[in-house]
Amino acid sequence: MLLRRRFVQFGLCAGLSLLSAVGMIQKLEAQGCVVAHSVGGIGGPDTDGGYLAPGHWQFTLDYRHLYSFRHFVGSEPQEYRQQGNSEVRNRINLIDGGLTYQITPRFSVEGTVPVQFASRRYFIGVGSLGGGVPGAALIGDWGLSGVGDVSFMGQGWVWDPSKNPSHNIQVGLGVQMPTGRDNIQNHLVESPGQAAVNATADYSIQPGIGVWAIPFSVEAFQVISKTTQVYFNGSYLVTPSETNGVANSSPPGFPAPPPQNAFVSAADEYLLQGGFGYMVQKVKGLTVTGGLRREGVPAHDLIGGNEGFRRPGYAVSLEPGVIYSMHNGHDLITANIDRAVYRNRIASVPDLQLGQHGDAAFADWLWLASFQHRF
Repeated sequence: MLLRRRFVQFGLCAGLSLLSAVGMIQKLEAQGCVVAHSVGGIGGPDTDGGYLAPGHWQFTLDYRHLYSFRHFVGSEPQEYRQQGNSEVRNRINLIDGGLTYQITPRFSVEGTVPVQFASRRYFIGVGSLGGGVPGAALIGDWGLSGVGDVSFMGQGWVWDPSKNPSHNIQVGLGVQMPTGRDNIQNHLVESPGQAAVNATADYSIQPGIGVWAIPFSVEAFQVISKTTQVYFNGSYLVTPSETNGVANSSPPGFPAPPPQNAFVSAADEYLLQGGFGYMVQKVKGLTVTGGLRREGVPAHDLIGGNEGFRRPGYAVSLEPGVIYSMHNGHDLITANIDRAVYRNRIASVPDLQLGQHGDAAFADWLWLASFQHRF
C-alpha cells in the first residue's frame, strides 16, 4: 500500500542517550501499502551518554511492526472497504541489524542488514468494488520473508564534538544495494472452488526494492537545559531508476494495467522527525520523548522518471517514547508507539495521466523498539 521499503538504518553513531536512541532505527517502511522502510530515531548526545569515541563500535538491533488496513483516497477514508470486508490487510515485521565504527571524533561508517517478515491478505466479494469486478469472489493470501537491501553509509558531524557538547548536526551519505528479492512468488491468489495460481506478491511486502539507491540523512540536536533537549532527523532515499522491471499484475478477471503502470515504480522515500527529550532525574538512565513523525513516498522522484506503479502518500503521527540507558551508557533500550493523526494517499503521475486517483491502506499504529550496545 503506500510505504513499505526498507529505507536504511540511518542510526546515529554518537551520543548514547538521546542522540543514539533518536537516530537508531531508520528504515522507511511506513504505513502499509505506501512503501517506506524507516524505523527512525530520537534525540542527541545527552549529558552522560556522550559521543561515540574514536576506535569504538556500536551494534544496533531495531524492530518495527505495523498492521495496515484503513484505506484512503487523498485524505478521505474509504469506510466502505471495511464495511464490505474488501480492505487489504498488510502485516509487516522488520528487523534491522546495524554496526557502526567511529573512525575519528567527527566521522564514522555504518552498515545495516534488514530482515523482513510480512503478510498480505485481501478478499474481493462479488460486486464489492463496483463495476469491473469478476463474477466470482477472489482471495489473495501472501506470506513472505527474507533479507532486504543492505546499505553502507558514511556520517560526519558538522562541528567538532569535543567543542560542541550541547548542539551539533550530523550528515550522512551512502549506498543501498539491491540485495533483497523484489519478485517473490507464491500460490497466492485463488478463486474459491478453483485451483490456486502462482503470482508475484505485491511490492508493498517484498523484502527488496530491486534497484540501487542513495540514502541521505541529517540529524540535529540542541540542549536547552540540564534535563531537556530538542532534536530533528531527516532521511531521504534517492532511487535513480524509474522502475525495477517487475511486472505489475492485476487480480484474476481484472483488466491488465495500462502502460504507465505496467511495471513497479522505483520510488523515493523520506522520513522527518522532530521533538524533545526529557531526562527523568528521579530514575537514573530514563528519558521520555515526544514529537511528530512524517514518512512517505513522493509522487515525483528527485532523479529519474516517475512512471510505473506506485502508491505515493504520507502519514503524520504522534511519537511518544522512552529511552533507558544502562551499564554506564554502554547499553541502551528505546521504545516508541506512534499514533497516526493524518494520512494522505496523493495521486501518482500515472494517476494524473489517466484521470484517476488510486487508494492505499495505512496503519493506525506503528510499534518501534531498539537495543544498542557499545564496545
